[in-house]
Amino acid sequence: MSEINKNLLSKNQKLSKFEITENIICIRFLDQNKERFELEFSLEQGSSFNTFLMRSNEELFIIHPPEKQYLDKFFEEISSFYGQFKLHKINIITGHINPQIIETIKKISTHFQNLTIICSNPGFKLITELWNQRNPNLKNFIEIQLPKLKVVKKEHHLELDHISLDLIPIPTARWPGGLIVYERNQELLLSEKIFSAHISSKYWSEKNRLCTEIDRKHFYDCLMAPMSNQVITITEKIAEYDIKTIAPLHGPAIEYSLKSFLIDYIRWGENLITNNPKIVLIYASAYGNTASIGDALAKGINRTSVEVDSINCEFTPNDVLVKSIQNADGYLIGSPTLGGHAPTPIVSALGTLLSEGNRDKPVGIFGSFGWSGEAIDLLESKLKDGGFKFNFDPIRIKFSPNKPKIKELEEIGTHFGRTIIKKTKKKPRKSDTGMITSKTDPKLQALGRVIGSLCVLTASKGKDENNIKGAMLASWVSQASFSPPGLSIAVAKDRSVESLLQIGDSFALNILSEKDFKEPLKRFTRPFAPGENRFEGLNIELTPNEQIIIPESLAWLDASVKERMECGDHWVIYAEVLHGNIVKSDSLTAVHHRKTGANY
Repeated sequence: MSEINKNLLSKNQKLSKFEITENIICIRFLDQNKERFELEFSLEQGSSFNTFLMRSNEELFIIHPPEKQYLDKFFEEISSFYGQFKLHKINIITGHINPQIIETIKKISTHFQNLTIICSNPGFKLITELWNQRNPNLKNFIEIQLPKLKVVKKEHHLELDHISLDLIPIPTARWPGGLIVYERNQELLLSEKIFSAHISSKYWSEKNRLCTEIDRKHFYDCLMAPMSNQVITITEKIAEYDIKTIAPLHGPAIEYSLKSFLIDYIRWGENLITNNPKIVLIYASAYGNTASIGDALAKGINRTSVEVDSINCEFTPNDVLVKSIQNADGYLIGSPTLGGHAPTPIVSALGTLLSEGNRDKPVGIFGSFGWSGEAIDLLESKLKDGGFKFNFDPIRIKFSPNKPKIKELEEIGTHFGRTIIKKTKKKPRKSDTGMITSKTDPKLQALGRVIGSLCVLTASKGKDENNIKGAMLASWVSQASFSPPGLSIAVAKDRSVESLLQIGDSFALNILSEKDFKEPLKRFTRPFAPGENRFEGLNIELTPNEQIIIPESLAWLDASVKERMECGDHWVIYAEVLHGNIVKSDSLTAVHHRKTGANY
């Protein structure tokens, strides 16, 4: 695999080219400091976007055209490629469709006459709707003629000189236009969003499976989990192909332990499919902003034992929607406002919810808007008049949510999930060892005798308007290593602060005194409202890494997360201690004594 790196973009952006064969090239746009509000970027490892150019005689195939921020340099690349080989026709194969990608296709269409867009049936609907849609952010709008469209309704094969392509529609709730491409000669699968990871890597493929597993699992948890049934079906279908390389839309290619990786992807989904309570999340999204709100709510819900069934009502048959509503224990419905109205599919889905929904089950509504929010008002008034009870106030966000708002949305989702569990009288959590949760079980009585220091974990991440903070009471704490000095902490999956404890993140561990633990115990054990400031009214100080020290601390440690291990209903965090100090040398550490290992 030959590789060429170029500093062609902005200061933090680079372009890499990989020559797979003489006729197949991957252009990778790298962004080292990608800062986006979407959930999947929260690991802050940068990102990348993979676009493929394939040549057959006088035709150029562009697979996965990039978004408009890469448009100028991409246009230079295809113009050079087009002229070098004296091509006369361009085919754009795309399944991941949004307004930014439409802008890229528009520019290509204005400079090359013989252009065909190849897409799935839902993709055709998305492209035709977005092509002449006026974005309220844009002042100038120039109407451009829509190129010829070729619709792939089922699996389709293209046998050409030098390349042999299978086009496979993979519609999902989040990406209804999904269309993956399999090149038979090279056994190369271009998998679009599925199997992606947001990593800014200059290398064609990952070094080994373990080096990207956390990033791919994070991407899965953020975006794939609410549609796990669909993702399992797609993965099982893909596993039938002879594949040497998987090249997703984001991140390095996958060439090692492919069978194991596909099994993991199926397993991650199967672990989410249980007999637990379910929430149906119904939405439509014109520019992706409403979908991002839904993603954040779903991620928060998934921290509890409640499942999320994500439905894009623009592309879901009514009978499927009816069944999902009837089987749900709670409802979420979200809509953008377009031209002062809710999209027709949302109005129709709202009617179905009013007809089929159970008034004894909680509901929540959300939406984004540009200049007004009439669609959210419609959802609120109709559901309120219909006798539904709201779990939280309607969520109204202008354009896209920033990072603190994303975290607040996650907390709203977690609160909603806990409400569902309480309402359905869900039994207490069980560990993966199958331990009985009775307080009289002797094993649990013995486990409860394991004691730990009483601490408050605090975490702060981001700057200025993107700063987010969190805290929790922690007693499952232990020193884990001498060199380097390290500790381990168990964090429940449904803790809000868990999202601030990814590898590379910093936090402070405030060790409490047996004399002064009552006030912080009272403060940090009470439920916080979503978005509420955990530290309001406290005279806090900061560690060298700008983590929060609370006033009652006996001592504090400033640490950096190095490893995470999933353990049943908790994450075990291993962190290296970088700084620390004793504040009250004449006091002893507060210790948490329990009578059972069934709860805290």
